Amino acid sequence: MSDTENTATKAGTGNRNFTGLVIIGICIILAGFIVAGAYKYKFRTRQTIRVTGSAEKDFTSDLIAWNGSYNRTDFDLKTAYAQLKQDESNVKNYLTRKGIQPNQMIFSSVKIDKIFHSNYNQETRSTTTTFGGYNLTQNVKVESNDIAKVEALSREITELIETGIELNSPEPLYFYTKLADLKLDLLAKAAEDARKRAETIAKNTGGALGNVVKANMGIFQITGKNSNEDYSYGGTFNTSSKNKTASITVNLECVVE
Repeated sequence: MSDTENTATKAGTGNRNFTGLVIIGICIILAGFIVAGAYKYKFRTRQTIRVTGSAEKDFTSDLIAWNGSYNRTDFDLKTAYAQLKQDESNVKNYLTRKGIQPNQMIFSSVKIDKIFHSNYNQETRSTTTTFGGYNLTQNVKVESNDIAKVEALSREITELIETGIELNSPEPLYFYTKLADLKLDLLAKAAEDARKRAETIAKNTGGALGNVVKANMGIFQITGKNSNEDYSYGGTFNTSSKNKTASITVNLECVVE
């Protein structure tokens, strides 16, 4: 090959190498734009806001439960049991006279406990145990939708004590049988409240609210109406007040576009 041909060949090879380098450079630049654009898009779609919505509603209980217990103590088990069964009959008759239906009364089984007394002798420094008899206890429960009637019963039940029955009677408990429907209604209102809060935040920060990426229910509480009960992390469920307030929270995480 002549010197002229050799020089031409080297020149062609150099041109091809330069063109290849230019193409590679362009590809690197384009790849950089693509990666940067993808990162910017990815970063933008990850912009979210988290809000908490809430809702509450006042309601009145529609079910009341009254509980009572009575007991008898005797050294003879049969005697104590006979006395307790007579008390059961007297309690049942009393509740019937007060307008309580048989299907609204629930009598528990009889609980039997043995009583023992410990006696310490200081001279011998020893303790002896003596038998003190049998203590028999029975519980009675009344459940009714007639709240006024059972409330009156809980106040007048001391009449039984005057007949010789050792009756213990705490305050009645109040419940609501449509709690599931109430909870669903509050969930919908709390979610709507959370959505409005998120829209307000997005609008005032120059963005627009996108899709919800996460949603979960917060704490469901039932407290006495107009009470100062403390709220609990696990939820408070008031049973001592007839008039109550139910509240719930909903947590939302939404995309800001």
